[in-house]
Amino acid sequence: MASTSVPSLTALLREHDRPAPRYTSYPTAIQFTCSFGAREFQERLARASAVADAPLSLYVHLPFCEHRCTYCGCMAIITRQQDVADRYLGYLEREIAMLASSVGSRRRVVQVHWGGGTPTYLSLYQISRLDRVIKRHFDLEPNGERAIEIDPRVTSPDQLDLLHRLGFNRLSMGVQDFTPEVQEAINRSQSHALTRNVYAHARAAGFRSINMDLIYGLPRQGLSTFAKTLHSVVKMRPERVAVYSYAHVPWLHPHQKGINPEELPPPDLKFELFALAIDTFGAAGYEAIGMDHFALPDDELAVAARERRLHRNFMGYTTRAAPDVVGAGVSAISDLGDVFAQNEKKLTRYYAAIDTGALPVERGLALSSDDVVRRHVITELMCNFHISRSSVREKFGLDFDAYFAAELDALHRAGGPGADGLVTIDDIGLTATPTGRLFVRNICMVFDRYLPSDLNQSVFSRTV
Repeated sequence: MASTSVPSLTALLREHDRPAPRYTSYPTAIQFTCSFGAREFQERLARASAVADAPLSLYVHLPFCEHRCTYCGCMAIITRQQDVADRYLGYLEREIAMLASSVGSRRRVVQVHWGGGTPTYLSLYQISRLDRVIKRHFDLEPNGERAIEIDPRVTSPDQLDLLHRLGFNRLSMGVQDFTPEVQEAINRSQSHALTRNVYAHARAAGFRSINMDLIYGLPRQGLSTFAKTLHSVVKMRPERVAVYSYAHVPWLHPHQKGINPEELPPPDLKFELFALAIDTFGAAGYEAIGMDHFALPDDELAVAARERRLHRNFMGYTTRAAPDVVGAGVSAISDLGDVFAQNEKKLTRYYAAIDTGALPVERGLALSSDDVVRRHVITELMCNFHISRSSVREKFGLDFDAYFAAELDALHRAGGPGADGLVTIDDIGLTATPTGRLFVRNICMVFDRYLPSDLNQSVFSRTV
């Protein structure tokens, strides 16, 4: 992506900065309903089992953390009592066994992701125990992706050594911001030296793919201090970096009330912080990938992005084209082609469901044929900044211009993404411009049939 000229984008920022979905899924999770439950999910798993030669992705949610970071939007349980993890792993093992039984002989997994919470909250024994459970029930592809999220503050060298021996090949490290004043405001004390040491040991242990997560828009952030964080990360040279926008939604995450909203950067400064990240990583040789992500040119994500074959699921951007994602653990989401299913978010209800012998599904959604078409369009835009007419015709037998006539008109209406130069349309399809990539969520909103009514529910973060 070319260097970003902030002043020239100020008007676009003010016009297009609005609440919007992040499109981790389409339809978004607010469309999930409790009328879709364990029985409906079981039926869909049975159908998925018939496609025995198709690979799976497996997500495992480990919710425990020792401390509460006030910015966090993840489903996390704060506790220092290690025995709660033992009990949780017992139930998780039972759920994984039920899922494996439900998919029959379809056990080949090309992508495994342990998320949280803090997966490295687990002890060495607990990590090994969970790994054995997964390998007992599923066949992990030898060259597949094995990823785990780690918190450098609680991750030991012994844990890193063990994870590599078990076959994990990707790490994602939370950094956010190294500035002490920012860390104080978000209740997360994590020095640069500590992070650098964990990073160095991960390299020594054999990890050749490391991601670092940063956040812009945090309280007390400024351009000069954030620049120091960015240059510190560049110096370590992780293969991937994610730079997320902080979403201040205390009505959804009450612990965010611990953040003083008066200390949050105003919209113009927040945009400058992201522009600074774009310029810094671009100058350091990283390529912009999808939304909020950067990768070194020889990383497989960067290669896939250049070739317009990037994929996205609840675990993030990936090159692994598994058609179905199976989620295990409290709050985990499964994506089986034309259904979403989300597990119970409360441990007590999660345990109670498994005790009855049922999959612990709280809610979900069966996609309509229109949902499936629009999901393809939105996913392609979010991943590859492009959607071709031919892909819609070949996958769904539809004429793109006829099916999306209203949307194409909206794109060019005054104030629309097309009128503002965020997207170009030609004989091949739609392509986000370099500037439009910064506002790709706005482009996707045009194809979202559930908007604008959802915007009144105050559940989305802003686009910038």
